[in-house]
Amino acid sequence: MSLLSPLPQRELTLKNRIVVSPMCQYSASDGVPNQWHLVHLGARAVGGAAAVIAEATAVEARGRISPGDTGLWNDAQTEAWAPIAQFVREAGAVAGIQLAHAGRKASCATPWNGGRALAPEQGGWRPIVAPSALAFDEHSIVPEALDIEQIDALVQAFAAAARRALDAGFELLEIHAAHGYLLHEFLSPLANRRGDAYGGSFDNRIRLLRRVLAAVRVVWPERLPLWLRISATDWADAQRDGAGWDLQQSCALVEAIKDDGVDLIDVSSGGTLAKAKVPVGPGYQVPFAAEIRRRCGVATGAVGMITEPRQADAIVRNGEADVTLLAREMLRDPYWPRRAALELGLKPEPPPQYQRAW
Repeated sequence: MSLLSPLPQRELTLKNRIVVSPMCQYSASDGVPNQWHLVHLGARAVGGAAAVIAEATAVEARGRISPGDTGLWNDAQTEAWAPIAQFVREAGAVAGIQLAHAGRKASCATPWNGGRALAPEQGGWRPIVAPSALAFDEHSIVPEALDIEQIDALVQAFAAAARRALDAGFELLEIHAAHGYLLHEFLSPLANRRGDAYGGSFDNRIRLLRRVLAAVRVVWPERLPLWLRISATDWADAQRDGAGWDLQQSCALVEAIKDDGVDLIDVSSGGTLAKAKVPVGPGYQVPFAAEIRRRCGVATGAVGMITEPRQADAIVRNGEADVTLLAREMLRDPYWPRRAALELGLKPEPPPQYQRAW
């Protein structure tokens, strides 16, 4: 097993273990992707990645992080995604998309415009929703706590978006339950203070995610893989912040969903706390993927400051993860997978239009 060896996933086969991580582009209009998304995602497919996962895509309008987020809640969005997914496939990569809901982190400006909460007159919206009426930080909007009827509707929104993703031609689906967004908010006791069947105990806090996975699997074909992104830890300081989501609970979650149709756990971290102290460094989140893989016997993906081909190859060869997901490095170099092949002693096999350069 190496970085450049294939990975079977149900009836698909990833040609290597290099995946383009979902990266928000904040460039859509009313949730509709455009030529920027075609070129951005298409270039990474041409660059040799095994799978290209489109950005966190909202399952409803109020679930966007910013007004520029993509969506999959209507036909116009589905139709706009279709040629993008088609190009990614034709370029030799698996076309993937991540379904998400921003929860209490919704209605914000784009990062290059400061990222602060937007008022309705600035293009934002109200209400935003969460498990509990707790703002992310002192600069954020206080969300409304979802009631049971709204939770039921949210489950169906994820399922409807999954069906639209299939109709658009995507072959890999990832559910976003990380980075302090809605599904992660339900998991973490720092964001979830509910006293009903969706809060309190561990089983209650994972209930919504399990319902979402079950509803998605009903419409997402058995032949196609379903991935789940989680934050392995909130990086909470127990004395300062209280008890948060942690690796122990992450492993318990993975054990609980083993029969829920999930094929790979994409292991990230953080996002619930605005002021968490995170020991950022090369490969700093890889140990979480390795531990979940070891303890739970499931396929995992490693993320976080993976920048060098030999570093990525070692992660796979050492059994720390089954795939590596690259984000910022892929922004810097869409052709990183082909460069990795050269560095690791294999032929990069570019498309015929580019062969004279390799």
